[in-house]
Amino acid sequence: MPLFSFEGLSPTVHPDAFIAPTATLVGDVRVEAHASIWYNAVLRADFGPIIIREGANVQDGCVLHGGNDPITEVGAGATIGHLCVVHGCVIGPEALIGNGSTIQDGARIGARCLVGAGATVAPNTVVPDETLVLDTVGREKGPLTQSARWWVEGNPGIYQELARRHRAGVEAVVPMLEG
Repeated sequence: MPLFSFEGLSPTVHPDAFIAPTATLVGDVRVEAHASIWYNAVLRADFGPIIIREGANVQDGCVLHGGNDPITEVGAGATIGHLCVVHGCVIGPEALIGNGSTIQDGARIGARCLVGAGATVAPNTVVPDETLVLDTVGREKGPLTQSARWWVEGNPGIYQELARRHRAGVEAVVPMLEG
């Protein structure tokens, strides 16, 4: 399994967890007991930690990217279905995120929720416990807002700097088993 230290922070994996040999974990990723990270999933914790709680599963082809507020967390027993993007958000215990869904920055998905396949949960959305979330439609909303303009204009520079940091600070590590 490809594990990489980033700026001195390395993934920690409980010995009772399963990490597929083609999954990639970078930086401050913490995987608890009985959790599983499946084939070709990428968990990149360079902007903030990613915590996969006990018994949770992150299925094939998912991308999880950490943020600081909130810390990216997948709750105990939660399922992140195939090809999901989970970005700087919190997934509650036993929630199920359907295949191909996108959960954006600052969102909080409650315990035992089901987010249907292909859904997009907008930034900072709070979904109460035991709620069903379905559908997504992209619609033109007019000129860029100040916040949207910041992302469009700022993202290239952010990733140029992040690439520099990765060139200087990523090192392959021997798996560190917690416990």
